[in-house]
Amino acid sequence: MAGLLEGHVAAVTGGGSGIGQGICQAYAREGARVIVLDSNPAGAEETVGLVTAAGGRASSMRLDVTDRQACKAVAAEIARGGNISILVNNAGINRRNPITGDPIAVAKDWDDILSINLDGMFNVTHAFLDQLRATKGRVVNIGSIQSFVHVSWPNSAAYTTSKHGVLGFTRALAAELGKDGVRVNAIGPGMIETKINAEARAKNPDMVANVMRHTPLNRPGKPEDIAGPAVFLASDMSAYVTGCIVMADGGFRTV
Repeated sequence: MAGLLEGHVAAVTGGGSGIGQGICQAYAREGARVIVLDSNPAGAEETVGLVTAAGGRASSMRLDVTDRQACKAVAAEIARGGNISILVNNAGINRRNPITGDPIAVAKDWDDILSINLDGMFNVTHAFLDQLRATKGRVVNIGSIQSFVHVSWPNSAAYTTSKHGVLGFTRALAAELGKDGVRVNAIGPGMIETKINAEARAKNPDMVANVMRHTPLNRPGKPEDIAGPAVFLASDMSAYVTGCIVMADGGFRTV
C-alpha cells in the first residue's frame, strides 16, 4: 500500500534535530521526498542519514530562516527540481529569562526569539508561497501550549508572544489561502523531550514536575508524538481541515 505522502515533496525547517528530525523521518516513511532545512549543516546531514538508512529519500540545505533573501534563494533552488507540496515551519528557539532582568539581555532574547520563531516562519512561508499555491499544498506550523497559555513558566514573555503569533499566522493564512486550495494548520506540542532542552529539564526538576502534574498522560512527549499529527495534517486524511491547531500536549490543557 502506498504511503500517505507518496508523491509529495516536503521542506522542513529546523529538520536537523528534535521535533523536526522526527517529522522528517515520519514523512519519509510515508513516501515523501524530504528536504531538510537547518542552520546547522551537520544536524541536517544527520537527519538525511537517518532517512536514507531507513530507505527514504532526503537531501539537505543550509538555511537561516531569519535571512529573508536566503529563504528566497533556497526556495528558488528547490523549485528548479520541482515544487514542494508540504512546508513545515518548525525552526525555533527558546530562552527563559525574566523580562525584569538585565535590559540588554532581555532585549536580545526578544529580538532573537521573535526573529526566528515568528519572522522566520513568515520569511520561509512567503518564499515558498508560489510553489504551495501551484501544488495546492499544505503548511504545518509548530506552535506550543504557550500559543494559548503562559503555563508554568513566568519568565518567557518572548517565547509566549512568538507562539501566540504562530497561531494567529496559521489562522490568517488559512483564511486567505483556502481559495487556492492551500491548507494551513498548526501543532501545539506540550513538553517534548529533545536534546536541545535536555539541560534545561535537568536543571529545573521542579518545573518538569509541575508540568507533569498538569499532564493527564503523566509523561513528557517525544518527537514521534508530534510526527503523527504532522503526517495527518500533511496528508489527504485532513483534506477538510484548515486553520486549526492540533494539540499534542498529553492533555495539559484539560487540567
